[in-house]
Amino acid sequence: MVCLIGASGSGKSTLLRCINLLEPVDDGAIWLDGEDIAEPGRDPRPVRERIGIVFQSYNLFPHMTAEENVMLAPRRIRGKTKAALAPVVERLFTRFGLSDRMQHYPDQLSGGQQQRVAIIRALAMEPEIMLFDEITSALDPELVGEVLDVLRQLHAEGMTMILATHEMGFARELADKICFLDGGRILEQGPPSELFADPREERTRAFLSRVL
Repeated sequence: MVCLIGASGSGKSTLLRCINLLEPVDDGAIWLDGEDIAEPGRDPRPVRERIGIVFQSYNLFPHMTAEENVMLAPRRIRGKTKAALAPVVERLFTRFGLSDRMQHYPDQLSGGQQQRVAIIRALAMEPEIMLFDEITSALDPELVGEVLDVLRQLHAEGMTMILATHEMGFARELADKICFLDGGRILEQGPPSELFADPREERTRAFLSRVL
């Protein structure tokens, strides 16, 4: 788990969107299993099948149930049938405590439940890597914990994750590496025990003094 921290506008979301090829990459390389996925002209679809992304807005289709939202991409992109997907999707909903919400529409779910459905939707594509872009920032404080618990579970299961987050306590608890971004670049990085306790850069110290 790598956590990206920094002020708004520092480049955290842009970095995630570049990794998922949602933003054009003008220069440099993005390496996935020894392959530069940022090469010009590359078809982004196979990359996005391997790298899931969840945004701070849930982006659930309001006219579809939670189950239908989750099944849409595997059916359209992977060509899987509803019958084949049903047991897989049901296990995901059960795993994250939403088995009784599968037939509910988004406006019948709380913000935390909608965000968990968005995570389930990404996991239904069986990605190798998950990107999370400030997924708790739109939630009421009392709902943040239930979403972070999902990330704790994924971390315990060995999922590779990159998170842009303002949840410093969570980052300090679980991250393997912290990257502090400023002005569109990684100013410094390291394990939480080092970066939070003794940051090298004055800009990092100033940021942490405001948020911790």
